[in-house]
Amino acid sequence: MDVVITSGPLILRGLLVTLEVSVAVLLLGTLIGIAGGLLLLYGAWPLRLIARVYVDTMRGIPQLVLIFAIFYGFPALGLQISAIVAGILALGVFCGAHVSEVIRGGVGSIPRGQMDAAQGIGLEFAQRLRYVIFPQALARILPAWVNTAVEVVKASSLVSLVSVVDLMMAIQQIVGRTREALLLYAVAALLYFAINYTISAIGVRLEKRYAYT
Repeated sequence: MDVVITSGPLILRGLLVTLEVSVAVLLLGTLIGIAGGLLLLYGAWPLRLIARVYVDTMRGIPQLVLIFAIFYGFPALGLQISAIVAGILALGVFCGAHVSEVIRGGVGSIPRGQMDAAQGIGLEFAQRLRYVIFPQALARILPAWVNTAVEVVKASSLVSLVSVVDLMMAIQQIVGRTREALLLYAVAALLYFAINYTISAIGVRLEKRYAYT
């Protein structure tokens, strides 16, 4: 355990980077997903086609390929971005494709009559979504969104392959110096589990809170 204590600051910095990447990816992916899901449901047919191509393409490409494509592709186009930004963009567009399907499924499961009734009382489209559709769809969206969040945290370890010193990279550096592989990877596994358990626990509480919808 001495190696864990002495390496604590590096592990903590890596953990903070992992949390930073995960939160950024979830925010970006959720924003993209809301837009993509609504386009799939309510967009004009050219926009629906674009959204469908995006969703199906991104879901079919491995996350690591996306990271490398952006990390090496943007500089080739004259756009210089940092490794961490490349990782966030790549994982964000991947996450957005999955969240788009989550939003499409959750919002699309609400009976059409709810939208028609909201329109009948004079609500604009955005108001119908905000006050009528989303409150009902939230309980159906949350479980799948939480699963996506858990996958994002695990996928965040891939940014270490473009030299971002996240939790996994920090652990690998310490292992290379101390040769205490079993102990240190166990620590990494425990930290990833703690993050994902927390996300799942919060998700369960939110699902219960909105279950009435």
